[in-house]
Amino acid sequence: MLARVISAAVVGVDGLMVQVEVDLAQGLPSFSTVGLPEGAVREAKDRVRAAIRNSGYEFPPRRITVNLAPAAVKKEGTGYDLPIAVGILAAGGLFAHDQLDGTVIAGELSLDGSVRPVPGVLPMALAARQEGMRRLLVPAANVAEAAIVQGLAVYPIERLDQAAAFLAGAISLEPRSIDPASLFAGRHHYPVDFSDVRGQEHAKRAMEIAAAGGHNILLAGVPGTGKTMMARRLPTILPDLTLDEAIETTKIFSTAGLLPEQTPLLVTRPFRSPHHTVSDAGLIGGGHVPRPGEVSLAHNGVLFLDELPEFKKHVLEVLRQPLEDGAVTIARAATSLRFPARFMLVAAMNPCPCGYLGDRVRACSCSPVQVQRYRSRLSGPLLDRIDMHLEVPAVPVRELIGQPAGESSEAIRARVNAARSRQQHRFRDTAGLHCNARMGSREVKRFCRLDPVAANLLTQSITRLGLSARGYHRILKIALTIADLAGADSPQTAHVAEAIQYRTLDRQGF
Repeated sequence: MLARVISAAVVGVDGLMVQVEVDLAQGLPSFSTVGLPEGAVREAKDRVRAAIRNSGYEFPPRRITVNLAPAAVKKEGTGYDLPIAVGILAAGGLFAHDQLDGTVIAGELSLDGSVRPVPGVLPMALAARQEGMRRLLVPAANVAEAAIVQGLAVYPIERLDQAAAFLAGAISLEPRSIDPASLFAGRHHYPVDFSDVRGQEHAKRAMEIAAAGGHNILLAGVPGTGKTMMARRLPTILPDLTLDEAIETTKIFSTAGLLPEQTPLLVTRPFRSPHHTVSDAGLIGGGHVPRPGEVSLAHNGVLFLDELPEFKKHVLEVLRQPLEDGAVTIARAATSLRFPARFMLVAAMNPCPCGYLGDRVRACSCSPVQVQRYRSRLSGPLLDRIDMHLEVPAVPVRELIGQPAGESSEAIRARVNAARSRQQHRFRDTAGLHCNARMGSREVKRFCRLDPVAANLLTQSITRLGLSARGYHRILKIALTIADLAGADSPQTAHVAEAIQYRTLDRQGF
């Protein structure tokens, strides 16, 4: 007897339909799985055998062959347990094969027949809808993220015997559905707020510009100036996440198995802050079976690298591709995977190894050679991809005590949303372009037209202040974002002058 069950795999962050073919033949009892199964899939035979028996069914004493097609794609994970068990029961005649038409099944089995959650259910659900499937059977713990997908009946499965009875028509289950709009109601509830930051008005202005234009920013200053504090509050002023962006971000977390419980959809922009000891595979992604790294987990959000020069130099250099392309390509002998990685880079660093170069109170104990060696850990090509460089000075204690609460994140976010709306209207005819920071040279030439006075100021700045030529386009992009915040159609002289201030490291000859 032959039965066919449709399941799904995750390749990169996208779902792929997999046909599970189960054949029961005469001969000595055996159980073999073919179709490029890796270790966890090969071990499924023991879990399936125990689950079927402990669910009250007889395990057929036949020669069982399971084929996972397409055979050219490597199968991994435990999500094939449930479809294999259902296929064995269907091949044994427990229910009609036509009950499996248009049905996608995924889930891990415990030995007692209960169904455990598996990663990557959201990409599977999206792939099932795209392939025209009508219903999806997934573990009850995964049903919320799958129910986000509209146009697909999603059923929660808690036990193997429940799935078999449902497919046999003995019981009925109610499909779950979730209105994505209802999940966005509380997206502005953050535990931190920019009103907590006292002083540093210049730095807060720079953070607002970076958020409005999607610009990467580097904060440099002595310890205790609030660099980390402001970076952790940056997500509270970023533009609101759209439904498409939320689904795209949630897919990555679902694939990595990092989607929080009771959170079917990520409605706030992610904030990732890896330790400086992170490896290149941990940052970019990779491994024996490639998995998303920190840059992909920060997709549509913020990647914060504190103490930037303390990261290994080869780890920092692999950031070049995602910063430029907004994606990471991981090549292996058998396959090549592409993970999305469109994020805002926020980095913080001290001015020297001891941290007190330029401090008004404490004296720096570093020699010029030590300072130069410390700063040389950041290569020119990497700094070239960071739009804004900002010095963050120390705030006197008396100002910290006497300063009133600063402007709230809600007020800043309103201006950022307005500026980002102008950019979306500007780039409405350019596919894949949503903010000023992602403009290419052609878009810069088209949208950043300067009047003679502003053009002369920029030319003088490049020649007299020692600004590098590579910073030319960066300054124009920042100036356009400042113009968007001011409600202007093109950068004016004042906007260019302010943008020049945010190229500190160019002026210092980094």
